Amino acid sequence: MSKVKAPRGLEDSQAQAITRNMRVSPRKLILVAESIRNLPAGRALSDLTFSKRRIAKQVKKTLESAIANAENNHQLDVDKLVVKLAEVGRGIVMKRFHARGRGRSATVEKWFSHLKIVVEEREPAAKATRDTHLGHKKGETKVKSESAKSAEAA
Repeated sequence: MSKVKAPRGLEDSQAQAITRNMRVSPRKLILVAESIRNLPAGRALSDLTFSKRRIAKQVKKTLESAIANAENNHQLDVDKLVVKLAEVGRGIVMKRFHARGRGRSATVEKWFSHLKIVVEEREPAAKATRDTHLGHKKGETKVKSESAKSAEAA
């Protein structure tokens, strides 16, 4: 007898990739993960390609793996993929020592991190114009002029 298959934790329009034990502290990895959240997959890849941070290469590989999983395992459209989740978790901590003066030592902690990227297939959102971003319709202003106020009062 075999084990019962675990239910899929993601929706049908989602795919994920997980990288464990990346040799970087979670604090540094969070900065890179935040920069790609809610971006289209293509834009996130280009941002990671030109990032100056060392860990961006590994994050890019994880994102490429999530995109490949979406395309090959779940038959999702690559052009509609958006990075829904970029989650950073704490891994192990290697403890080393650093020799100090007068025979003492100090602890050096080398942090590891886990990274989980979930991509989701979404319809591309309509580009927001400046007017829709401000919350009013085109041609309408937020502040009413004095003549408009007097016309309403009459």
